[in-house]
Amino acid sequence: MSRIVVTTIGSLGDLHPQIAIALELQQRGHEIVFATHQVYRSRIENLGLKFYPLRPDLPTANEPEITARMLDLKTGGQYIIREWLLPNLRDTYTDLMAIAQDADCIVSGEIVYATRLVAEKLGIPWITSVLQPAAFFSAADPAVLPIFPFADRFPKLGQTFNRAVKQLLITVTKSWAKPIHQLRKELGLPALAGNIIIDNKCSPYLVLALFANTFAQPQSDWPKNTIITGFTFFDGDRHPAELPPSLQQFLKMGEPPIVFTLGSAAVNAPGNFYSESIAAIQQLDCRAVLLIGENPPPANLSEDIIAIDYVPYSQIFPHARAIVHPGGIGTTAQALRAGCPTLIVPYGNDQPDNAARVKRLGTSRTIDRSQYTRSRVVMELQALLENPKYAAKAAEIGRMMQTEDGVKVACDAIERQLASN
Repeated sequence: MSRIVVTTIGSLGDLHPQIAIALELQQRGHEIVFATHQVYRSRIENLGLKFYPLRPDLPTANEPEITARMLDLKTGGQYIIREWLLPNLRDTYTDLMAIAQDADCIVSGEIVYATRLVAEKLGIPWITSVLQPAAFFSAADPAVLPIFPFADRFPKLGQTFNRAVKQLLITVTKSWAKPIHQLRKELGLPALAGNIIIDNKCSPYLVLALFANTFAQPQSDWPKNTIITGFTFFDGDRHPAELPPSLQQFLKMGEPPIVFTLGSAAVNAPGNFYSESIAAIQQLDCRAVLLIGENPPPANLSEDIIAIDYVPYSQIFPHARAIVHPGGIGTTAQALRAGCPTLIVPYGNDQPDNAARVKRLGTSRTIDRSQYTRSRVVMELQALLENPKYAAKAAEIGRMMQTEDGVKVACDAIERQLASN
């Protein structure tokens, strides 16, 4: 069997799909080495996987200003790439090169820019995992990007216009990749054509689109070696514990609640999300579960609202009447599989596009972050809950997704690639 390095950078939404793949590959007999942020060490090792730290470190809950910059709607992507990832590229390369010695393959998240350098230097294949359609920057299926919030109207304008917008994006971001080009030169690797950030970032061997066909269809301008696998689900543990007793009791005491969550990233910079959510719930006279992470519990909650630090989404979402969240790909996928309607308040990065896609599916509504006030939340939740079409469509999509096995499809593709080398 093969020695495979699995690596990713980012939040739990980036980590969990890769864990799902790593565990299945290990179950099939492969030796798996997992390389990611130091903060995830115990999480990875408790699953029986070999762990190696990969720089840079993630911002902590005590650094909300960094999280806020990463999630800024207009400049978050630029900050992540130019001020966080690429200034640490040499450290990432050093860490990954030490880990990948004697590896047969690297399975990598798309923003681990050191992966290509290491794979080419060692002469081994590498596989790109893409978690969301927006990452392809397709002109045929244009994403709703924070810097182009009107992009949901692009399809009506035609592919010629969409290609022009993509070219503008390529031009704007071309200089961002200078650290990659410089390190390639120092390592004696050949120069790369195109824009490494936008249109030449994926593996020439295999690209795994780790989302469902219902979420996005293959496009003519995606890499030709792309396979849509379906979402690859993992939710915290091989054998999830039961819900906390206090939450179990709360769920038994009344009608299904609305679940409010900020995922694993935005929860570190919540802004007014929890205060306005509580005010909206009180006006709606509904029940609610607040997933608050390491934030202090809100004071003086009524008996209809409970605040919990964390619960695996696969356990709580099936109990929800509706889910309010920022639209991260992991949360979006779990909500779709649970068959639950959603209200999405995008914070940044891929979230506006994910929100637009589930809105087109008919399972969700969207509210701008700047408009997240009690009155607006009340209005949007009333529209979501009082129209039975949202719940019916969510249930339909949920049934479809529960028949998929993204992990199997992904791992089968990886093994085929290994066998062809």
